[in-house]
Amino acid sequence: MSDWNSNIIEEFRANAGRVGGMFEGAPLLLLHSTGRRTGDERVNPMMFLADGDRWIVFASKGGHTAHPHWLHNLEANPDATIEVGTETIPVKATVLREGPERDELYARQVAAYPQFGEYEEKTKGHRTIPVIVLERAG
Repeated sequence: MSDWNSNIIEEFRANAGRVGGMFEGAPLLLLHSTGRRTGDERVNPMMFLADGDRWIVFASKGGHTAHPHWLHNLEANPDATIEVGTETIPVKATVLREGPERDELYARQVAAYPQFGEYEEKTKGHRTIPVIVLERAG
C-alpha cells in the first residue's frame, strides 16, 4: 500500500472517519477488498455518495486510462467490508459499467464534486468509469 493511502487511512481512523487535505469535508470510506490473485486484504480510501442505505463509489482512478486494482478485486469477490466513520460494515458490491442507473449516480457525484466530471473527460475513448453500489450484506 502506498504511503499516501497509509497516511489517509491512519488519519481516517484517528479522527472518526474525517480527514483533512484534499478530502477535507468530503464523505470518505475505507474499502476492504480481497486481492483476486493473492487473497490478501486490500484497504483503499475513497469518496462515496450516500444513496439511502447504499454507499456508491466510483472507479475513477483520477481519470487514469486503466481501472483501479480494487475494482478487479470486487469483480472477482464482491463480498467486502467498509469503514464509515467509526462503523465497520460488511457489504456486497455490484459493479455498474453502463446503463441509466450508472449514468444517474455518476451525474449526481459530478454535481456534488465537479472533479469527477474531469476524470470522466480524461478517460473518454479509453473507458467508462464504473460505478460500484455497496449494499449492507446479510
